[in-house]
Amino acid sequence: MNARRLDAVLARLRSLPTPPDSLIASGDLTERGDEGSYRRLRDKLSACPFPVHYALGNHDSRDGFAAVFPDLPMPGGFLQYAAECGELRLLVLDTLEPGRHGGGFDGARAAWLTARLDEAPDRPTIIVLHHPPIETGIGWLTTDPDEPWVRRLAGAIAGRGNIVALLCGHIHRSIAGRFEGFPVVVCPPTAPAAALTLAPIDPNRPDGRPIIVDVPPAYALHLWEHGQLVSHVDRAEPEGVIVAYDDSMRPIMQKVFAERL
Repeated sequence: MNARRLDAVLARLRSLPTPPDSLIASGDLTERGDEGSYRRLRDKLSACPFPVHYALGNHDSRDGFAAVFPDLPMPGGFLQYAAECGELRLLVLDTLEPGRHGGGFDGARAAWLTARLDEAPDRPTIIVLHHPPIETGIGWLTTDPDEPWVRRLAGAIAGRGNIVALLCGHIHRSIAGRFEGFPVVVCPPTAPAAALTLAPIDPNRPDGRPIIVDVPPAYALHLWEHGQLVSHVDRAEPEGVIVAYDDSMRPIMQKVFAERL
């Protein structure tokens, strides 16, 4: 099921009139972290006509990933690297903590991030990580802002003037927030979505609430223009057209664009 949903998103991205400059795969690349799954992922994403930047999530395995993607750098055993995307620099972080659903970010990983930020203090930079370092209200998926790894990340990025945003996954919903004054954008999932239930949850008392829901696979499309990042969310499904840009719409378009001059 997840493979079919990923195929739908990739087909949608390849069909866009303006193709993306790159694709960020923001973690939970596989369900079980086995080499066979990573090989299937590699085969699917190798067909993309744009580069793919991988991050690891709690469902991933560093060993399984490294066996299939041996050319990606893993300093200190962590998948952390810098990548170029036009005017932007991407710094991909590894927040995988084996055996833990939530994130991790120890001193070695924080030191790597500090060093990379110091290398280009004036370059517009996006931080990519799987686990959002913010409270989202979805109790079984969210992060406690007082977790040590969150405070360590905060210390590494505090006061930086070149960070554009933090792009994340993990929550299986489209979410926007802020962390240390920087925008946080959580990408919607290609896999099934987490239900939007913000009521407190008791881990010892099932209450029948929806946890995972069946909605179409989705993706985020980030636009960098005039020194600003704008993030859009769309679903990978056919859309019914209510209004098309035909001759009847031309006067409206002309008026809209004339007002911008």
